[in-house]
Formats: sequence, structure tokens, C-alpha cells
Amino acid sequence: MNSNPNQQNKDASQGNKNQRKSGRSTWWLYALIFIPLIIMYKMNDSPQTHEIEWTEFDKYLCNDAFTDLVVSKSKDLVTASVKKESIDAVFGANADQARKLETKITVTIPSKDWFAGYFEKINDARKEAGRETLSAKIRWERDDDYLMSILMTIGPFALIILIWLLVMRRMSGNMGGGMGIFSVGKSKAQLFDKDGNNKITFKDVAGLAEAKQEVEEIVSFLKNPGRYTELGGKIPKGALLVGPPGTGKTLLAKAVAGEANVPFFSLSGSDFVEMFVGVGASRVRDLFRQAKEKAPCIVFIDEIDAVGRARGRSANLNANDERENTLNQLLTEMDGFGSNSGVIILAATNRADVLDKALLRAGRFDRQIHVELPDINERKEIFTVHLRPLKIDETIDLDFLARQTPGFSGADIANVCNEAALIAARNDKKTVQKDDFMSAVDRIVGGLEKRSKIMTAKERKSIACHESGHASISWLLEHANPLVKVTIVPRGKALGAAWYLPEERQITTREQLLDEMCATLGGRAAEELFLGEISTGAANDLERVTKQAYAMVVYFGMSERIPNLNYYDSTGQEWGFTKPYSEDTAKTIDEEVLGIVNSQYERAKKILHENAAKHQELAEKLLATEVIYTEDVERIFGKRPWASRSDELLISD
Repeated sequence: MNSNPNQQNKDASQGNKNQRKSGRSTWWLYALIFIPLIIMYKMNDSPQTHEIEWTEFDKYLCNDAFTDLVVSKSKDLVTASVKKESIDAVFGANADQARKLETKITVTIPSKDWFAGYFEKINDARKEAGRETLSAKIRWERDDDYLMSILMTIGPFALIILIWLLVMRRMSGNMGGGMGIFSVGKSKAQLFDKDGNNKITFKDVAGLAEAKQEVEEIVSFLKNPGRYTELGGKIPKGALLVGPPGTGKTLLAKAVAGEANVPFFSLSGSDFVEMFVGVGASRVRDLFRQAKEKAPCIVFIDEIDAVGRARGRSANLNANDERENTLNQLLTEMDGFGSNSGVIILAATNRADVLDKALLRAGRFDRQIHVELPDINERKEIFTVHLRPLKIDETIDLDFLARQTPGFSGADIANVCNEAALIAARNDKKTVQKDDFMSAVDRIVGGLEKRSKIMTAKERKSIACHESGHASISWLLEHANPLVKVTIVPRGKALGAAWYLPEERQITTREQLLDEMCATLGGRAAEELFLGEISTGAANDLERVTKQAYAMVVYFGMSERIPNLNYYDSTGQEWGFTKPYSEDTAKTIDEEVLGIVNSQYERAKKILHENAAKHQELAEKLLATEVIYTEDVERIFGKRPWASRSDELLISD
């Protein structure tokens, strides 16, 4: 999908403008925080005052220890500046600190008039004794700092409240409505109007034929409702898109919005979640209020499992769970007492198993549309879409690419195309070629090549023998997946890897499972048979085989001693205990699993023993070239006597 470049530039310019505006507005917040702090620091840096008793003050005054006496008119207080030569006598041990801070002393007096008379009395007594009068000068000062006192009292609280309001406004100012913190309960849904640009249609969605057919009918409901209601039918209230990640659920919903030509509200399930109590339910109410005003319209909730999980699974059942309150409100709005005529709900999730049953019932989500991984034909269509912007050459074969990517989702295929373009650019190519796509598939499936990893000659020989064992048995067994490529170059966490072309089938027989297990055990069998020792390189193979054997016995009923029994509960709710079988049955299961694995291991060793020379030749080829392909195996072992169904499959346009 290609977007309009002019629109993108306009959006980017607007985003930069908003970012600059947001940056400028931030300075006001910083200023409101730091300026009062600086003022308070400066005030604290002013001369310090030290209050003393009157008897001490009287002694220092009679000894003429002060230079200035400031008498406050509004308070019965005298502030005295101490002479430098008297600082030691007045402050004692704190004299050095007093010199640095220019500390003054204060004393409380009965009244201003009394102090004036007392000062004159001391001077008269000194004159009668033939001594000089006091050198201190008296200044009468009116105190106008009551306003500052008020500011110092209530200022910090006002500053904290102001900063809190500004922060909350910035946190919730983008929630719609322009009401700051009061808009926290508003819906955060993004509205795509029917007259908007950059529409996505069903032509932009490759594959998903059945899913598109379902949602196309929803579009038809919205465009021509009378066609269906005149026969007494009702328009479905909702549809749930269920499928693995990357299969195109969100893209399909966007295509519905583009085709329906009606208002489209889009949001995620996590948009309802907030730290404030009651906000989720409030946003649900506001969302449906807006939707009713725009009806007919579509509301799309992506990742609905964030808010729609089954109730009652919380450890603290008595807690007032905000998520459950939000879900209850959503259930009420979707099919409550009121009417939501003309509002269709689309939702997407890859966790349908955890959703609440009340959310899945008919009347809320009338349809569940399964969006599965694409098959080989759909992968070809998806490659066609994603190859449009790439410069490719004539070596590209869509049929081959579709076969090489079994199990890939639409997102994975898009990633393959992008990786191939990056690899071609890295190698200074003018076009993207077939080998670039193969390298991209290897990169995504196996990880990055690690040619710098240090390995000894013995380790390389062991890995080559191991991988050749896989390749040999998979080629010689009828139901094993045919080989595509084998390498002993480390990728990701693996020291070697083999790529196969799995047959795309809907059911698997017991013989097919056993052949796959035998091929998986071929690496360990080759190590024991040809090297005389086994290594830890088969850990992943053994894990896969063990799980597959347990599945055959416990889930598929393919055991001789425990046939036709399945101990798996797909609902996850019927059984309240761990194992629905006795200890004797568990012992039998372990014995059956061990028997299946051992029999296939012995079978693998027998096949390799019968083809020891060919295996040796293949291992030497792999050790010399590090990578071998189907052609190399076919040259050594000859053509497979069984044609792969995948090779015979016809790909229709």
C-alpha cells in the first residue's frame, strides 16, 4: 500500500510544528518551577538573624557592641548589627560563621516608646559617668513585609497546585474536547470520515477470500440495508476477526472502512484502560454516544482481549476490577436495554480463547470470521502486492517464492520482500534477484549467519555428519518433507540447519508422523553410527520428537496400548485437575512414548547403515562447500521415488 507523499509531508510538518509548540510551552512550566526556587534561595542567602534574651542584649548594649539598631514600628522588635571587634564576645564559638553570614541579633522589647526612653537613659548615665555616649544609631523602620509573609505562607501551596494542574493538563490535554483533565473520560477513538483520503479497499488486501466475502456482506448491509430488512432480517451487530498475528485482521478492517463509505471509529482495547477508576466505562459510553450520532457507522476495536478477558479469573475475586467494569459497560452498550441501530462493531484478536463468553454470544458478535495463515495460492497473491514497489528481474518466480514460504503470514511475506531489497542494496545490485529472496527467507527463519564463530575441525565434521543424516533420511522416506537446502554455517543459535518443503495438508496420518520423527532422529543416529559418539547438537531434535510422540499417545490416540483416547481439554474449563488419568496410565504412556521414539531411532540407524556410502559422500560434499541443495542430494541418491504433493500442486492465477 502506497500513501500520498504530499499528505505525509503535510502531516510531518504539522507534527514538527506541534512538537515545537509543545517544546515552547514546556519552558513556562520550567520557569514556574525554578524561578520561585531561585528567589527562595536568594532570600535564604540574605543576612541571618539570631534572637537573644533581653538580659544579654542589655549587657551588649551597655558595652557599646552595636553599630545600628533598627526598631520595627509594626512589631516590638529590635534588630542590631554587631561591631566587628565585638563579634567574638557576642557569638563566642560561632563567631567565624557569623562573620561569613553577616549574622544579626534580634530582641523583643515591651514597646517602641519604652525602648527610646531606655536608650536615652543609658546615654544620660554614660554622660554623668564621663563616658562617651553609645555609638549605635537608631533607625525607625516601618515593616511592609506582611505581604511577603503571606506569600511565603501560602505561596508554596499555590505553586504546587499550579504545577499539578499544568502537568495534568499536558497529560490529558490530547484526549479530546479541549477540556484538559476533565476530558480523561472521553473516548480516544480515531474517526476516519467517509470523505477522508488514503482509503484502503479490498483490492489492497491479497488473499483472505473467505474472510473478505464475510466482511463484504457487512459493507453491503451498510450500503443497502433495505435489501435485507424487507424480508424481516436484521443487520448483524458485530463481527469478530480471529486469527494468528500478522494475517491481516487490522488491514481487513481498514478495507471495510474504505469500502463502506461510512464513518469509521478505530481504537485499541488498551485505550479503555486508565489508572483512574471509572474512566474505562466512561470512555465506552462516550464512544457509543459518538457512534450513534454518526450512525450508520463502524466501530473497530483492535486487540479486544486487552479489555474483554473472561471475568472471574482474577486471584482476588472480591476486588473491584476496573477492567471488569469496563467490560460490563461494553457488554451493556453492545446489546443492552438501549438500541444501537446502525452501529456495527468490528473487533480483532489473536486470543479468542481468553475472551468472555458473554462477549462472544450472538447478539453482540453475531459472526466470528477466522483469518488463517495464507495457503500457497494466497501467498502468491500477497507476494504480488508486496513486489509492486520493488525493482525485480526476470529470475523471480512467484510460484517458487510461494512454495518456499510455508506457514508465513502476510506480515512475514512483507518482511521477506523488504529484507530481500535490503540485501540487494547491500550488495550494490541494480535489481532484486531470486537469490536475494532466498537469503531473506534464510535470514528470517534461521537468523543471521555467524561465519566468524570459531569451530574446530572435529566439530565441523560432527555437524556435517549430523545434517547429512537428516538430509539422507528425509530423501529416502516417502512421507518425510523433501529437502531444499542444508548448511553447516551457524545461524542464530543453531550450528547447522536444514530447510525442507513441508507438504501443506489438513490432516496427518500415523505413517506421516512416524516418517517425520525418523527423519528428525537421523542426525543423532548418524553421529552414533558413523562417529561412534553422540553430542549435544541433537537437543532440539530430541525435544521435538518427544513432544510429537506424547501428542501421538495422549492427544491423537495413535498408541497400540492406549488407542482411541484423548486426554486433552480444548476448552480449558471442563477439568479441574492436572492429569485426567491414573498413575498406572501415566506409566503406560511413558512406556509407549519411549517405544515409539526408540523404534524410529533404530529405523533411522538401519536406513543410514544401508546407505552408508551415499551418506558419506553427502557429508564430504557438505563439509567442502558448507551448503548443499536439492540438486546435490538428487545426484547422489537419485530421484525420489515419491513425488511431493507440493511439487504437483497447481497454482492458479
